[in-house]
Amino acid sequence: MPYTSYLVEKGASHSFVAEAKPPTVTMPRIKALMTGSLPGFVDVIRNLNSPALLEDSVIRQAKAAGKRVIFYGDETWVKLFPKHFVEYDGTTSFFVSDYTEVDDNVTRHLDTVLKRGDWDMLILHYLGLDHIGHISGPNSPLIGRKLSEMDSILMKIHTSLMSKERETLSPSLLVLCGDHGMSETGSHGASSTEEVSTPLILISSSFERRPGDIRHPKRVQQTDLAATLAIGLGLPIPKDSVGSLLFPVVEGKPVREQLRFLHLNTVQLSKLLQENMPSYEKDPGFEQFKMAERLHGNWVKLHLEENRSDVLLSLGTKVLRQYLGALKTLSLSLSTQVAQYDIYSMAVGTVVVLEVLTLLLLSTPQALRRGADLEVPLWSPVFSLLFYLVFLVLSAIHVIVCTSATSSCYLCSLPWLVAGGLMVLVSALLCAIVSTLTRTVIESTLLRKNAALPSSRWSEMDLLLMLGTAGHVLSLGASSFVEEEHQTWYFLVNTLCLALSQETCRSCFPGDDSKPQHSVHMLQDSAVYRAPILHRAGHTSPSSEALGGHTRWAILASPWLVLACCRLLRSLNQTGVQGAHRPDLGLWLTSSDHKVELSGLAAVSLLVIFLLVQRGCSLVSRAALALGLLGVFCYRAAIGNVLLPWQPGNKGFSRGIIEARFVYVFVLGILFTGTKDLLKSQVIAADFKIKTVGLWEIYSGLVLLAALLLRPHNLPVLAFSLLIQTVMTKFIWKPLRHDAAEITVMHYWFGQAFFYFQGNSNNIATIDISAGFVGLDTYMEIPATFLTVFGTYVGPVLWASHLAHFLSSEASSGPALSRACFCYALICSVPVATYLILVTSLRYHLFIWSVFSPKLLYEGMHLLITAALCALFTAADQNSTRYTRYTTPQIQISTPKP
Repeated sequence: MPYTSYLVEKGASHSFVAEAKPPTVTMPRIKALMTGSLPGFVDVIRNLNSPALLEDSVIRQAKAAGKRVIFYGDETWVKLFPKHFVEYDGTTSFFVSDYTEVDDNVTRHLDTVLKRGDWDMLILHYLGLDHIGHISGPNSPLIGRKLSEMDSILMKIHTSLMSKERETLSPSLLVLCGDHGMSETGSHGASSTEEVSTPLILISSSFERRPGDIRHPKRVQQTDLAATLAIGLGLPIPKDSVGSLLFPVVEGKPVREQLRFLHLNTVQLSKLLQENMPSYEKDPGFEQFKMAERLHGNWVKLHLEENRSDVLLSLGTKVLRQYLGALKTLSLSLSTQVAQYDIYSMAVGTVVVLEVLTLLLLSTPQALRRGADLEVPLWSPVFSLLFYLVFLVLSAIHVIVCTSATSSCYLCSLPWLVAGGLMVLVSALLCAIVSTLTRTVIESTLLRKNAALPSSRWSEMDLLLMLGTAGHVLSLGASSFVEEEHQTWYFLVNTLCLALSQETCRSCFPGDDSKPQHSVHMLQDSAVYRAPILHRAGHTSPSSEALGGHTRWAILASPWLVLACCRLLRSLNQTGVQGAHRPDLGLWLTSSDHKVELSGLAAVSLLVIFLLVQRGCSLVSRAALALGLLGVFCYRAAIGNVLLPWQPGNKGFSRGIIEARFVYVFVLGILFTGTKDLLKSQVIAADFKIKTVGLWEIYSGLVLLAALLLRPHNLPVLAFSLLIQTVMTKFIWKPLRHDAAEITVMHYWFGQAFFYFQGNSNNIATIDISAGFVGLDTYMEIPATFLTVFGTYVGPVLWASHLAHFLSSEASSGPALSRACFCYALICSVPVATYLILVTSLRYHLFIWSVFSPKLLYEGMHLLITAALCALFTAADQNSTRYTRYTTPQIQISTPKP
């Protein structure tokens, strides 16, 4: 950008590095630029569909002052400021595959609007640079061409403004800034230095600059722009702004005007401090402000006496320093204190979550029985006296809080009918907990009197899975463990592999004094399996003589093979905070110099995926899978990620829409075939094979979709995931006869580990939003959201789907799948409920916005996905549950004598 560089180095300009606070996504950053306030993290969600901004802003003040504002660019501005622009043309910001037309739609208006003189403010928001980062990263050759294009546009605007100034003799201001930065992978949303550092350049002929005046960019806050623009345009500073005036902009003005501008800014900040801090008078910034006001008054007296002595100059300098110090201190205090939390709504939401979790925990013994009939008593408590008493108390509390609240409250803004329904829900859940707890105590008392059943004992594997899951939940209370959560899951998966290795040795080489691995409490959980599964629960292990030599060694080697695969995958994508900057295999593969190696690796990975998935598919689905995987490679070749053998290196690239839609056809076809088989199995209840094939074909369709959405260097992650699932199924879970609960927890662990193997983290920046636009030629909110979410949670979704198929194929009777869904939902709910309490208690923590809040969004979305999958698989298992309940004879298992 040669012209921009000239203006920064030698022109009449002031340049800064503006620091943006997380979340570094578009809507919160626009909000910070125009209001000067600090957005909340919920604005990440609102960024998808921005509501009208109700806070005071520079644009609102400009409209109130009669100024004509014109806007072209990102439609987020139009949504935030409806009816504020006299002329506008918005373009969608979410269609990241387009980095040309989105900018051309802005530039096409320039020649016309620059010739006109009927506007006071012109705002242009270009999206192309951001989209290129999302598609191919900051090292893409497209970046240089786009920056050159932006430089020529800046030169056109600046030369036009300069020619107008010669006619009107009135100075103009040109502001060049970014709303956020870009990480090393091209994304944004988190708090790394690259993402929070944005350029801010103010260009105007009123800025004096002597020859040889070298100005180094100062580091300022992004919120400072709102106060600076308001003062420069003669508008009131937005009342919620925490920013301070960029003093270099007014350094050329007389001292009297400088002091007046600084006084306006400090008065606005002191008023905001009074509204948000009860003991504001003791704040150091407020004390500095009062001292500056007194000194300012003395300076005004001397100035009115027309005193031009050195005393006036010295006092003026002292007042300036005092004001600047007060501004800095006030702004810093407000940045930490201005966050307002809706405690009442947060408390009610937390209570509901804890009630549901308590109900799940109390229902665990009932859900894990052979019948797996989970009956939550919600209807009978509604007619109890306790319910009405609780409802009346909660309603009274709601009325008191809403009538005495001084700040906005979400629950108080709801209609009374909706709020009353929420109180009914809370009351009913509380009564249901009391009823369930009472029933559990009675049943446990009866069981203690029954001496028929021996006391239960936890196995080593049970303890490992329970303690590992509990340890992960407890680790969420530390910011460092949240930032590096991938290390926790890598450690747990590696430990699991070592424990399985020990178990395989015991199974293949049993001693004379071998002790039972599972106790009677596991019999109830394992009764749904076929005879071999019951064999293990009956305290016997597979005979080492029964195992062939090759099979025995394969069983012994399988945990170490899984461990080696996990270690290789850790080298593919560095994630987290501490290691994200380190070079990894994925970075090496995605560089333009290694496109041939990436192409070969992608082709091999797709071949392995086909070989591992096709074994359970019908002939038609097998052909569709092969063509679909071939289409995946063609799609990546079309957009330039990989090379076809006959494709020249300098071939022009397309957006691959036809190739991607070709793959979508086969994805939908395979999913349709699987769904048809599932529905068929609901009619023919006795045919478990149809249901098993249907679940596997749904799983195959999801694998094909994952192959399309994952970036080429992540295809080995998908291939290794399928390989580990195959090895664990054939050589671990079946020979060792693990019960449903253990297998469910193992699937959950591996799903979480593969979430991070894929390169994800608890930072918003690692979300690959380009996956949401594969095969789309325009922005469609629902498909784009679904594809983005699926592309992010490929690991957990595929492992949960594999769990459903495995349990359905192994269970000839009983509701194993329903019980596994209950366990899966429980182990997903406990971290979320615990984390909600932790985040609420740590809401004033230094890293609440940069670390804890993004993790909460990830956990919430993961829980929604889990709920959807559990509901789907439980519904698929209902027919088999009814069939088993009425046709399966009781199975009696006796423990063999030693």
